[in-house]
Amino acid sequence: MDIATGLGLLIAVGMLFGPIIMAGDIMSFYDTQSLLLVIFGSTAAVLMSYTLNDMLSIMNITKNAFFSKPQDMGRLIDSIVDLGEKARRDGILALEQEMGRIQDDFLKKAMQLAVDGNEPEVIENVMGVEIDKIEERHITGISMFEALATYAPAFGMLGTVIGLIQMLKSLDDPSSIGAGMALCLITTFYGSLVANVIGLPIAAKLKRRSKQEMLIKNMLLFGVLSIHSGDNPRITRDKLETFVPPKARKGSQK
Repeated sequence: MDIATGLGLLIAVGMLFGPIIMAGDIMSFYDTQSLLLVIFGSTAAVLMSYTLNDMLSIMNITKNAFFSKPQDMGRLIDSIVDLGEKARRDGILALEQEMGRIQDDFLKKAMQLAVDGNEPEVIENVMGVEIDKIEERHITGISMFEALATYAPAFGMLGTVIGLIQMLKSLDDPSSIGAGMALCLITTFYGSLVANVIGLPIAAKLKRRSKQEMLIKNMLLFGVLSIHSGDNPRITRDKLETFVPPKARKGSQK
C-alpha cells in the first residue's frame, strides 16, 4: 500500500472525526437520508457523465491510488543498457532471444518492433499511439474523481435546501428549529467530506501516478530508439538518465 495515501487518509479521518468522537456526540453527525442523498446522488451524476464501463472500472482505478507500486527507473535503465550492449555486440536480431526475459509489456512490444526491422519512425508512431491511449484512460479515471468532488458538495447543498424547505413549513414549532437546522447542514458536511477526503485527493494522486508512468513509457521508447540507432551503451545510459533526478543517476559510477 502507498504509505503517503494511507497515512493521509488516516490523518484526515482522524482530524475530522476525532473531535466528534471525543465530544461524545457522534450520532448528531449521522443521518441516513442525508448520507444516501449525497452518495447515490453524486454517483448517479457521475454515471450520467460517463459510460457504464467507466463506472465499473472505478475499483481498479481507485486501487492504483492506494496500491500501485512505482517502477524502479534505475533498474529499467540497467535493463535497457544491457540489451543495448548485447545488440551492439551480437546485432539487434540477437535480442529476439531476450524477449522472454523482458517483464515490462511496453518495453517488450517496442523492442519487438525494433527486432522485426521496423524503421524508427514506425516504432515511434506505434508506441506513441499506445502512450496516448494509456494517458487517455488515465485522464478518464482522474476526471471521474474530479467529477465526484464537484457533484458531492452540490448534492450536499441540495439536501440542505430540501431540509430548509421542510423546516420552514414547521415554523409554528420554534423548539424544532435548532434540531432541524442542524439536520439540514449534515448533507453539506457529507458533500464536503466526500469531495475533500475522497474525490480531490485521489484525483491528485492519480495525476501523479499518470505523470510518472508517462515519463517511464517515454524513457523506455527513447531507450529502444537509441538501441535501434546503434548508440554506444554509455550514450544510451546518459540519454535515459536525463529522465531521472540527478541524485538517482548511475552514469558517473559506470
